Amino acid sequence: MFLGIDIGTSSVKAALVDTEETLVGRASAPVSVTRPHPSFVEQDPHSWWRATVAAVQQLPRQPRAAVSALGLSGQMHGATLLDREGAVLRPAILWNDGRSAAECLELERRVPSARAITGNIVMPGFTAPKLLWVAKHEPEVFARTATVLLPKDFVRLQLTGERVTDVSDASGTSWLNVGQRDWSDEMLDATGLSRAQMPRLVEGSAPSGTLTTHAAGELGVPRVVVAGGGGDNAASAVGAGVVRPGQAFLSLGTSGVLFVVTDRFRPNTDKAAHAFCHCLPGRWHQMSVMLSAASALDWIAEVVGERDLRVLVGRAQARGVRRDSPVFLPYLSGERTPHNDPASRGVFFGLSAQTTSVDLTVAVLEGVALAFADGLEVLLERGGAISEIIVTGGGARFPYWGELLAAALNRPLTYRQGSELSGAVGAARLGRLALGGTTVEEVCRVPPLVRVVEPDPTIAPLLAERRLLFTRLYRDLQQSFKEFSK
Repeated sequence: MFLGIDIGTSSVKAALVDTEETLVGRASAPVSVTRPHPSFVEQDPHSWWRATVAAVQQLPRQPRAAVSALGLSGQMHGATLLDREGAVLRPAILWNDGRSAAECLELERRVPSARAITGNIVMPGFTAPKLLWVAKHEPEVFARTATVLLPKDFVRLQLTGERVTDVSDASGTSWLNVGQRDWSDEMLDATGLSRAQMPRLVEGSAPSGTLTTHAAGELGVPRVVVAGGGGDNAASAVGAGVVRPGQAFLSLGTSGVLFVVTDRFRPNTDKAAHAFCHCLPGRWHQMSVMLSAASALDWIAEVVGERDLRVLVGRAQARGVRRDSPVFLPYLSGERTPHNDPASRGVFFGLSAQTTSVDLTVAVLEGVALAFADGLEVLLERGGAISEIIVTGGGARFPYWGELLAAALNRPLTYRQGSELSGAVGAARLGRLALGGTTVEEVCRVPPLVRVVEPDPTIAPLLAERRLLFTRLYRDLQQSFKEFSK
């Protein structure tokens, strides 16, 4: 048995997988966030550990006692600050916290080569600018900071007593030289930190430590090896078998992610794409990230007063996209790829007296699909290649949305079993690899096929035409967004 633990923003998920890749058990426990000020998003690090124990203890006792290795996955970027004794100094500042926009600019001013080193624009979601914010606004906390850990690595500390992270998760800090898979002394120095305050780096499939007697007793598992693990998207890729260059997955979660494995470091910071290490040795990946995907559907459901999303999407499918349908810019929380524009906002264009709530829903589904098409174009710009695209995330349960996505991307989309647990399953696979005796090819197989959605030749040309208007609308409104946000 192999145990995977996924430290999410709203819950901790645990999965037990056997050597035949059978999901033997699954469980979750909730965690909550606090929002002490506008744009501030924080979490109590101890809640991750409490939820981890609660989730694992729900798994079947006998298979749990047969666990041979454990792996971790987790939300990226969160800044967890510890003192010399390992005590938490303040609530963790999360990936979706927006307080450090000014510090991003300051960090890039201090290190003009920051984007070349890290492969990414320094963004408020990343870890380094959060520490600059703490240094400025909470200097007494910054002065006592002896270690900075990412969320899953705080859980690892409770499991093993080791301060360790993996290179995929570290890629989202703005402290890693992503091409070299090592900490950048220049980026650390620019934030007033050093390697001594960073966790030890390992590959995701390498051992990071062994469960302590206390942690093993709490979880009801043997004292086994704990793998380096991975950031949530990289671990999900391992769970979905997306491990070879050209393989990709599209996540229709709260946010939207298009993730493709690359054979080398391929940054494209001009278009706000992410270039990170994969959690497997010698592999990297690119990501386009949009901040509102399935959350946009939740939003329009609330606006039109229809709580049953299947009913809502069914009505949209019956209506369909027409040449005179409204266009929706899905930038409800700003946007990363390709605009890197936190000031951008959601927009409906082309409303008339005949526009209905169903038309608005169609526009939201189409707008998210067109934003994914923008992201795909960015990933292909630097010579990358994409073969199969596997669809994951909560939005994957709506077939009509898949049809619009396939048409907007003009590529077939693949649906496979178990996509909703790919992070925890990927973590379990990394645990198995850390145990040794197997290869990536043996362990990281793609799950069984459910269906393939081909681009509809009657819809794809229409969406290609409408995407021209979609992209032009953003350009026309870009300055207005800036003025509106002041």
